[in-house]
Amino acid sequence: MSPDGAAEHPLFGLARAAQPGGDAGTSASGAAAAPAGGNRLSGPLDDPSAEAGYSERHPERMGFFTDTSVCIGCKACEVACKEWNLLEEDGLDLTGMSYDNTTDLGATTWRHVAFVEQRIDPSTRARVDIGMPGVGAPNTLEEEAADSEATEVRWLMSSDVCKHCTHAACLDVCPTGALIRSEYGTVVVQDDVCNGCGYCVPACPYGVIDIHPDNGGAFKCTLCQDRLGSGLAPACATACPTESIQYGPLDQLRQRAEQRLEQLHEQGMTEARLYGQDPTDGVGGDGAFFLLLDEPEVYGLPPDPVVTTRDLPAMAAHAAIAAATAALTVAACFLGGRR
Repeated sequence: MSPDGAAEHPLFGLARAAQPGGDAGTSASGAAAAPAGGNRLSGPLDDPSAEAGYSERHPERMGFFTDTSVCIGCKACEVACKEWNLLEEDGLDLTGMSYDNTTDLGATTWRHVAFVEQRIDPSTRARVDIGMPGVGAPNTLEEEAADSEATEVRWLMSSDVCKHCTHAACLDVCPTGALIRSEYGTVVVQDDVCNGCGYCVPACPYGVIDIHPDNGGAFKCTLCQDRLGSGLAPACATACPTESIQYGPLDQLRQRAEQRLEQLHEQGMTEARLYGQDPTDGVGGDGAFFLLLDEPEVYGLPPDPVVTTRDLPAMAAHAAIAAATAALTVAACFLGGRR
């Protein structure tokens, strides 16, 4: 259900009994509920849905591949997402920092198109600072001299979204089970189960999930869970006019991304890179990954994200050792005092 609580549009109301893996059970809101089971906190994981307890007949893991090299910044994905999920608008005033009015992902913005303006040296394609407001010291004289060689201006645009991580810390820390792993490998919030504790917000290494200021619940992209069960693509991918947002089985998307990356490198765009597709990275690979034309930080993405619950077992072990040591120390003091 959308944050505005529109009862006429239940987010997970479409039945999936006829879908493979549809016998996994449903929550009170109709979402496929993951059976109880163990959940590894880090490392490569081929099938997160099976790890969550779904049967072998569950559907393929689905996801997004966002090719930022063909994004035109039209924001059709933002509009489609809001319309389908009945999300309220965030205001239409520009920020003064770019041609953008939403600025970031949030409880009412599940898709956000970033605008990054750059000036580059066409001979080297090296990025040069154009003096836009930012963090850090002003340009040095050497950098200002280099600016004179930068005669080409380009826009980097990217539609950001929840990454649906293989190892999702938001899911791991949720005390009520409001966050679940779906049969499609996505991470979904059941807002009727969420108690608004906010543990998931700092747990996300990407800063995606957010608490709605009015009703206090946590919200983020569901990858249009209600559409998937009916065989439909997510609204954002359907609306994208350039196919910058591509939806499908994650394994196929990764192969397609590698081919696209090779094509761009052959065309001389050696700065192109993939982000989030590697199953051995700090989150076990993302269910929504990107082809970028610059460093991840330029797009507001962390360069090396790590699932924030990775070290919980080690922390628990150290705490247990410390507690046992304290108990033995107290016992030794007590026994020694009796003598």
